[in-house]
Amino acid sequence: MNPDDCPLCQLDESIVLFSRPKWRVIDARDPVFPAFTRVIWHAHIKEMSDLTRTERTDLMAVVFEVESIMRERLNPDKINVASLGNQVPHVHWHVIGRWRDDPTFPDSIWTPTKKPVSEETQAAARQKSIASRLPEYHQALINHLNRLYP
Repeated sequence: MNPDDCPLCQLDESIVLFSRPKWRVIDARDPVFPAFTRVIWHAHIKEMSDLTRTERTDLMAVVFEVESIMRERLNPDKINVASLGNQVPHVHWHVIGRWRDDPTFPDSIWTPTKKPVSEETQAAARQKSIASRLPEYHQALINHLNRLYP
């Protein structure tokens, strides 16, 4: 895939939370699942096994740090960590905070919605609450990663 055509290469810089020479962490800006963060390897590497052992270890360490800060700051009922890069030739990991009342719980976020998503539901109120706490989560994540990866 040409980098000019790649959605993970052509990201809006405003969603990049933290970047280092080989990887970056972004806010996926999902309106239904506000606690959705991605860790993306910069180079067009198709599979984790194409990375060196050290690169795999380093990348997963970042994924686990994102999960840890998400748990600490947003307190989800569960966190999904997934690598599903079927459409883009970039190794990337989804770190997604989940709550029991989200529209597809306990299934994946890519499952058709089973529960109503309306402004009056408790889930909608929780989504707004999470969205309001995202700047605090993002700043805590940035601060934490800056300490680990100066």
